[in-house]
Amino acid sequence: MLVGITAIATAFAAWLPRMPQPLSYHDFADHRALFGVANFGDVVSNLPFLLIGIAGLVTVLSRRTGFRSALERSPYVVFFLGVGLTSLGSSYYHLQPDNARLVWDRLPMTLGFMGVLAAVLSERVSRKAGLGMLPLFVAAGIASVMYWHATETIGRGDLRPYLLVQFGSLAIMLITVLLFRPAHTHQKWLLAAIALYAAAKYFEAFDKPFFQVMRVVSGHTLKHVAAAGGAYCILQMLRRRAVMNRSNTDAATPDFQVMTRRFRTTLGTTPTIS
Repeated sequence: MLVGITAIATAFAAWLPRMPQPLSYHDFADHRALFGVANFGDVVSNLPFLLIGIAGLVTVLSRRTGFRSALERSPYVVFFLGVGLTSLGSSYYHLQPDNARLVWDRLPMTLGFMGVLAAVLSERVSRKAGLGMLPLFVAAGIASVMYWHATETIGRGDLRPYLLVQFGSLAIMLITVLLFRPAHTHQKWLLAAIALYAAAKYFEAFDKPFFQVMRVVSGHTLKHVAAAGGAYCILQMLRRRAVMNRSNTDAATPDFQVMTRRFRTTLGTTPTIS
């Protein structure tokens, strides 16, 4: 089912017309400089990414509980590495926004998207498949940004692969969370992270209206804060969670199948095949 959804999303993206990066994207609402730092609000609001990225790496590499195997840490290492590097890349971009610098903003972001996607798939669907796909996910994310940059340099910019990586990974992760049972406790933090990322995209879309109304902070600055909050929720999930005392089969089985099996067991019946 997940492979089918991915195939449909990829086909839809290929069907859409080519999407160049609008130059108006770089015209953010808050241009104020402070302490000699241009676009101060959008630059400094990246600091939480660095702090959370470092704290996340320390937590993942040092925590002995909450993982079923050492390899299960790998997607979260990629995720928090991407979060920390996003602070550097996004700060560099917002000092002087243009397409050339935007590459360094987007590259680490794809590490975050692909890392958390692989983590969710390995914990809810198949540990072997999720961890095995991690290198391919990372390669696909980096390739999507490099493809966009290459097409921009020849005047034929195309954002479709990058948008597929960003929003496609979010959609697959959300579907997986809704349909497959978790292998760990404290999954409410993951749902909070998804909600905060959705809020971040909302703030980004209304960058100037927020600044016109509030006059203190822009929508894009709030986007950074909300997205960092989502990463913080994942950090809290890892700090608090424990492995559920349940078989791996149930942990990677859609809820309706588990419920059906338990219902049949309660009735003392087994399915028949004719």
